[in-house]
Amino acid sequence: MGIKKMLFVTDFDELWFDALESLMDLRKAGLDHIVFLHVINREKVAMRRGKGYLKEEETKLKQMADVRFIDWAESIFEKGMECGAYVVVGKYVAKVLTTVEAEKVDLIVTGAHKRTGLEKFYADSETLELLRRTQTPVLVHKYMLPTGKVNAHPFQRPLLATDWSPPCERALETIISAKDSMEKVIVVNAISEASMKGKSKTELQQIQKDSKKRLEDVVTTFRDEGLEAETHLAIGDVVSQIETAGREHDATMIVTGTTGKESWRTRWLGSVSQKLAETSELPTLLVP
Repeated sequence: MGIKKMLFVTDFDELWFDALESLMDLRKAGLDHIVFLHVINREKVAMRRGKGYLKEEETKLKQMADVRFIDWAESIFEKGMECGAYVVVGKYVAKVLTTVEAEKVDLIVTGAHKRTGLEKFYADSETLELLRRTQTPVLVHKYMLPTGKVNAHPFQRPLLATDWSPPCERALETIISAKDSMEKVIVVNAISEASMKGKSKTELQQIQKDSKKRLEDVVTTFRDEGLEAETHLAIGDVVSQIETAGREHDATMIVTGTTGKESWRTRWLGSVSQKLAETSELPTLLVP
């Protein structure tokens, strides 16, 4: 296990080469192969009344992408890494999944998007569909924020948000596999108020005690791997508590699983991940 081969999906809007450079800390953890992918929406070259299929437009868009990728590839080769590129026409999710299968990548990197008219990032329906259909970790990267802030080293101080589910355990393993690119890890368990409702004082105290014990166990796991770690236990709205912990601990990325207990997959993909993509300034790494 590890992140040796990365699929970098770009529309040349949010993610440019400088965004890719921000992920080069992963070379310390074994990254040695980058695959570029640019998907041209079929609607841009689809049949038009009186014009037919816009073949010339397709050729122009492909050539523009090829020129950019050739330039990027030269820089990758200079670093002693391998590189490949795809420029394809079709549906975004289908083409990403096809490339993932063909290249057997360990990580998919895609951009967040800015909602028209608002200075806010969001996860669009294509990103959410990709998260539902892939078994490969997906990093929704937010390299440069509307404020001008740059997330220059996402893997430096990741925040692991866990609900103790198997996918969150896999998220922990993903962090360990990339440990050589990190300074420390912040481990957060956010307990929703809804899950505490109706519990007695004794039950609530036991839940907090058990959570603290599990957090310390995770810290021990990280420290045994040579990674410094600290914990944060919170009760309240899950998204806001994760964001608050990220700010308080100066995290550089949020990492979590995408499926799990208590309909976590539905809640996460339908609510939590989308809200984090909309409100958090941090890149978000989601592990199936």
